[in-house]
Amino acid sequence: MRGILCQVLNLYVLVIFVRIILSWFPLRGGGPMSKVYETLWKVTEPVLGYARRLLPPMGGFDLSPIVVILVLQFVVGRLILRCGST
Repeated sequence: MRGILCQVLNLYVLVIFVRIILSWFPLRGGGPMSKVYETLWKVTEPVLGYARRLLPPMGGFDLSPIVVILVLQFVVGRLILRCGST
């Protein structure tokens, strides 16, 4: 069960990375990539939006993806350590 949770969390980190990369490129409304970005936004925004509200303003920089990725990697690391100790 922990292995599946680790895989899901790692997949979520990958989705956040893809969202970050797609945000660097202009996307046309209605195009296939804009639909992909919209889906990624819907999946990641609840967590990133929550993190964004907790962080102080950083002069136009959005550090919420970095914070969320670090927290998720910490959780995955803890789960892996628990799996190895049982």
